[in-house]
This record gives sequence, C-alpha cells and structure tokens, in this order.
Amino acid sequence: MTIHTILKMGDPRLLRVAQPVKEFGTDALRALVQNMFDTMRAVNGAGLAAPQIGVDLRLVIFGSELRNPRYPDRPLVPPTVLLNPVITPIGTQEEEDWEGCLSVPGLRGKVPRWARIRYTGFDVDGMPIDRTVDGFHARVVQHECDHLIGKLYPMRVRDLTQFGFTEVLFPEIDATEDD
Repeated sequence: MTIHTILKMGDPRLLRVAQPVKEFGTDALRALVQNMFDTMRAVNGAGLAAPQIGVDLRLVIFGSELRNPRYPDRPLVPPTVLLNPVITPIGTQEEEDWEGCLSVPGLRGKVPRWARIRYTGFDVDGMPIDRTVDGFHARVVQHECDHLIGKLYPMRVRDLTQFGFTEVLFPEIDATEDD
C-alpha cells in the first residue's frame, strides 16, 4: 500500500494534457491503480486522476462501496478504473452543483456539468467500458476527466459568489475530512 502525495492547484503538472495509456494489464499499471485507490481512500476522495499524483497518463479512478463523509448525501458510484476515457454529453441539459477537489483543498464551488453523459474507455486489462450515467456519477466522471486535459474545477465556476471555503459554506462538514 502506497499513499501518494496529491499535487495542489498551482503545480504546473496539473495543467498538462495527459498521455494515452498504451499498455494494458501490466504489473506496473495494476500497482499504480492499487496505489491510486489506496491514496483516494486515505483522504476520503470520490475520485482521483493520475495527473493528481504526478503521473502523466489518461487514467482515472472513482467510486466507492461505502458512503463518503465528504459527500454524505450523494448516491454510491461503483468503483471504476477508466483508461483513455471519452465523454459524450447526451442532450444539452446542464446541472450546477457543489464540487470539491483533492488538489484544491478546503474549497468548494458550484460547477455546471452535463446532466447525462456516455463515457467510454478501457479497464486495466484493456476491456472496453461503455456506460450512460447521470447525476452524481456523471459529475464525478466529468470532474476526474477534466484533470486529464489540465482543467481544475475552479476554471469551470461561472459565479464566484458560489466559490469559497468549505468550512464557511458547509460548516456541518468536518473540515478535517475535506479535500
């Protein structure tokens, strides 16, 4: 079990466009994925992208089988490893909701996202993944995949009056468990 340091906003590595995964099913890839899950769980994350730990690959993980204390009212999202993802919006409807990020600790912002998406890509063994999702699941996937194109959620906040410190906006959330 290896817990990686998560890069923080301001680190130029978070602004790069990640490279495609070219080799699937390798021991090194499996170890990276396991380390990412260990890191995500250690900080109560809803997801984690490889660039957040300084790995320049189009790889994201997300989901949990347990309630997340940072998002206590959100539905569970199945644990997923997604490599070389492609997101296609279904329709034009957007939804705004609050987001946090492990690379932007202590802050939350209201972010518009596509309400319903189809995402495709591959699992760690190179098997195709093709899902159509909405709600929190769709939000998490879009948030994590933004990291692969060098975007952090504050770049998507449209109304800066809806961006601030978690402890001020949501005092009921334990700040020690936030981002």
